[in-house]
Amino acid sequence: MKDIRRKVRRAQTIVPFGVGGIIDLRGESFVAADIRSWAARGERVESPRLASKLRVEGFRSAPVIPSGKAAYTTRSGPTYVRFPKWLFCPQCREMQLWRQELELRDKQPTCGRCPGRPQLAPMRFIQVCRAGHMADIDWHKWSHSKSEGHDQRQCRVRRGLRFIASPESSGLEALCVVCAVCRAERNLAGISQKNILKQIGLQCRGTHPWQSEADEADPCEETPQAVQRGASNVYFPITHSAIDIPAPAGPSDDDELAQQVVNHPHWPNLNSTDGSPIYDAFRAVIANQCEVTEEFVETLRRRHADEAAAMPSAADSDDDLSIAEWAAFSDPESVADSKTFSVRRTHLGIGQDDPHSMQELAARISAVVVADRVREVRALEGFSRYEPNFGDSDEGAGGRIVSVNTAARARWLPAVETYGEGIFIAVDEDRLSAWERLPSVRDWTQRIERNLDASFKAERLRGKSGPTLLPRFVMLHTLAHQFIRQLSYDSGYNAASLRERVYARSHAPGSELPAQAGVFIYTAAGDAEGTLGGLVRQGQPPNLVETLIRLLESAQWCSQDPLCADSTGRSLANLNRAACHACTLLPETCCEVDNSLLDRTLLIGDGEVPGFFQGVIRAALVESAEAVDLP
Repeated sequence: MKDIRRKVRRAQTIVPFGVGGIIDLRGESFVAADIRSWAARGERVESPRLASKLRVEGFRSAPVIPSGKAAYTTRSGPTYVRFPKWLFCPQCREMQLWRQELELRDKQPTCGRCPGRPQLAPMRFIQVCRAGHMADIDWHKWSHSKSEGHDQRQCRVRRGLRFIASPESSGLEALCVVCAVCRAERNLAGISQKNILKQIGLQCRGTHPWQSEADEADPCEETPQAVQRGASNVYFPITHSAIDIPAPAGPSDDDELAQQVVNHPHWPNLNSTDGSPIYDAFRAVIANQCEVTEEFVETLRRRHADEAAAMPSAADSDDDLSIAEWAAFSDPESVADSKTFSVRRTHLGIGQDDPHSMQELAARISAVVVADRVREVRALEGFSRYEPNFGDSDEGAGGRIVSVNTAARARWLPAVETYGEGIFIAVDEDRLSAWERLPSVRDWTQRIERNLDASFKAERLRGKSGPTLLPRFVMLHTLAHQFIRQLSYDSGYNAASLRERVYARSHAPGSELPAQAGVFIYTAAGDAEGTLGGLVRQGQPPNLVETLIRLLESAQWCSQDPLCADSTGRSLANLNRAACHACTLLPETCCEVDNSLLDRTLLIGDGEVPGFFQGVIRAALVESAEAVDLP
């Protein structure tokens, strides 16, 4: 039997194999344990703005094992436990409930009865509940749930189960769990039916796979549901991200010292304990470790407090993060370059002698900024199962949110920092506001909003779009998707490596918050692909104009038209209109709002609704027709 090395990329410890997530490796199945299993050597990740939003002390990422040192490095990162524990041999079909004492370092579980010791395979079905618990199905009880004779009903032998595949049937009816002792059996037909486990007397055990049922079981009254371990509703991770924006310079000319103080782990504690007895202690520790005076720390804290008080509160925490990001991108000259954030203003490169279509495009684009360096921090707050819960409370709609620390309140969260580059585009606010006031545009958006109100994702989506769904959000979100699809052809990046951030906020009555109308397309990867330079090149003239014209032209048609273009509701909860996989949708990792709230109509228009960029399309079509030499 050869040794194996089970490896997980650092970025994957957040999504998709973060706490509570299932990972398949070479025929084995594991689940990530909570952060209590993380060693103290987890590398600290600094993101004060994100930490303040999530109300935690900070973030840590899994330590990296040097290349070629896996065999000599002790376990120092997240723990993954084998799950499900019910395994079966693909040859003799005997089932075995695996135990921790049977584990051998870097060895796969094998059958001791069959020649060649074939590797055991995990059972396909598991049980989960809305409270976030997950466990093995009691296959002994399942096999005896349709017992006919007295001996079968009284059978208490837990060993001797076999997982039989019958060639006489197909589908789940061909798979059967058989007790070799009393010959009781039941196939898997109907196992996916709701409440089927409750009907045979199975209850939720109130545990997670990494917990001990005797010591850590949480009384749970939820009904367990049988699902396939690879089903999409087994794991809904709740993640947050923030672009690293340099902090204000502070009261000294030494920007690095001010930045060092703001990034200190106890800086959030200092701000939260103002007026308490331990405030002076935190100030002294920060001053001592940063090698500055306590007066410097106090002055810097007061400056930050005054700036925070002068800034109106946002509607939600997501908006809080977008304010600083929008300010940095819309006015790059006001932000000093740092090792992790470098932006500069550029332009479309359109002159007065250029075609009318380009002139129309320039009138709608107010700013272009390229980011040579950008750093993003992605943190995992928790997860839910069976039904998603994207709200801010455990009592919201859907499944209950399970923290990454199932024993106590999480003081820090697992996170990963990624680096890359990007392109920021802002559209003209005056033209956009005038377009939003058109009755046909407002009525069209209100139809989408009615579907949003009825959706279970309403709370999460409104955290991104704002309390009221504005036409600008749907239009800019669709523009971002089309932009990513076109950049995947022009920049050298594949679509899955690009991400979007949509800034679409309007003026609220009496609010001093600036209106937002732009998109930021960036790549942030944990490897070299995040720094290839392709986006910066495409964000400069004349490349950007060609990319924008092409994406608008490609948005005019879809291989599923007219079904796609004339749709009155697509995707989950009818949250999309003219948008499908053939024309607009992207990999889930690219999108902020789960491929929802998309509509090509608001981008390019149709006979009923004028699109924001409709003038550009019409001018381009006229120019194309004039360029054709007719006989």
